[in-house]
Amino acid sequence: MTSTHAFWLAGRQATGEDTLDVTSPWDGRLVGTVAVPTEAQVEEAVAAAHSVLNEFAATPAHVRAAALDHVSRRLVERTEEVARLISAENGKPLKWARGEVGRAVSVFRFAAEEARRFNGGEAQRLDTDAGGAGRLALTRRFPRGAVLGIAPFNFPLNLCAHKIAPAVAVGAPIILKPAPATPLSALLLGELLAETELPAGAWSVLPVPNDRMPALVQDERLPVISFTGSDKVGFAIMDSVPRKHCTLELGGNGAAVVLADYASEQDLDWAATRIAAFANYQGGQSCISVQRVIADSSVYERLVPRIVAAVEAQVTGDPADDATDVGPLVSEDAAKRVEAWVEEAVGAGAQLLAGGKRDGASYAPTVLSEVPADATISREEVFGPVLTLRRVESESEAFETVNDSKYGLQAGVFTHDLQAAFRAHRALEVGGVIIGDVPSYRADQMPYGGVKQSGVGREGVRFAMDDYTYERVMVLTGLTL
Repeated sequence: MTSTHAFWLAGRQATGEDTLDVTSPWDGRLVGTVAVPTEAQVEEAVAAAHSVLNEFAATPAHVRAAALDHVSRRLVERTEEVARLISAENGKPLKWARGEVGRAVSVFRFAAEEARRFNGGEAQRLDTDAGGAGRLALTRRFPRGAVLGIAPFNFPLNLCAHKIAPAVAVGAPIILKPAPATPLSALLLGELLAETELPAGAWSVLPVPNDRMPALVQDERLPVISFTGSDKVGFAIMDSVPRKHCTLELGGNGAAVVLADYASEQDLDWAATRIAAFANYQGGQSCISVQRVIADSSVYERLVPRIVAAVEAQVTGDPADDATDVGPLVSEDAAKRVEAWVEEAVGAGAQLLAGGKRDGASYAPTVLSEVPADATISREEVFGPVLTLRRVESESEAFETVNDSKYGLQAGVFTHDLQAAFRAHRALEVGGVIIGDVPSYRADQMPYGGVKQSGVGREGVRFAMDDYTYERVMVLTGLTL
């Protein structure tokens, strides 16, 4: 996997003047060399997307659905190859990489299903007032324009799928910019899209460096921006283009709440196992990984040793090994930042219960208790395999603690009490509340997104399709209703 990979310009392969090396976070080996488009080639891709707007929007639903179905099937056929590619460029353990491929398979399948039933139109009688006699309103949705999709490194296949599939489903041209650290999975998606009959110009995959992103963001021919990444970058994009339609999927510091009724041995074992797994999966590099555990004092002492034991049981090492649970972070710099935050917390009085050691880009699964509320690791998104434990005295204190954050992506609440579940749904300032499990649960067809610094808008195939389109009403006159 060391050949030079062409990028995809308006549906065809192309190479530029420069290249980018993609290296493994695990051992630093060269995984692949990627061609980087020139400014003229980027302009060509954007112009092509703009020119095909009307043609693509008018493409029959069966054509768009067939293309999406094709990508879904081809991902199934190439699952092992794609999973190993994700693992090589991202450092993700192979077991999680296979799961990511499976999710992308579903995303394209869901999008094909939605494409077939999208935009049937909603009819509304207007003769409810005398002035509307003989009139009927028909409302349908139409693309806002070409989409700029900016994807992150942590899910280099599935989060690209979440940009591309809804755009194809609604007939909106898309320019995809993958993360510079992990462009290979996105380029492979381009290979599968090129096997379809989508019109030329309907899609491009351009691995441009981040310092060239502002020009794409500012381009008026790309009126829709779908960005997944840090809150700092996301809101800077929105502030720079206030008249564009932006969907921002940003950071989080996900909380798992364990309420007093979740108290049996089986309950606590389940909670500890799920918390340990999803604080550390993807190396903790997920916006909805478990970062904070907030447990009622009545179960805290029994829960903590279970969590510590489950965290210490996580298998770390080579991501290509089927037994590995936790691989490296995306870079040594990322691991050094996590190390610094943990050291800061311990220096301020936090207790280190497990982990706390770095080896190159790898950071050991770590558990902290008694963390000061003003420590960086309490306030910011750690994006690493670290979780903090906090004891609370009541449900209301637990919910207040969840909300004491600038982020609001998802929260998990371990309870059997249906009324408590509804109280959590009402009280928690997040985009999703997961009852009986960790905040890390996501089904790719459900609405996904946050509030506060966690972003604006929603992904999840049908909800992204709504975001990429707008309602247009047509009034028919002189009808006998």
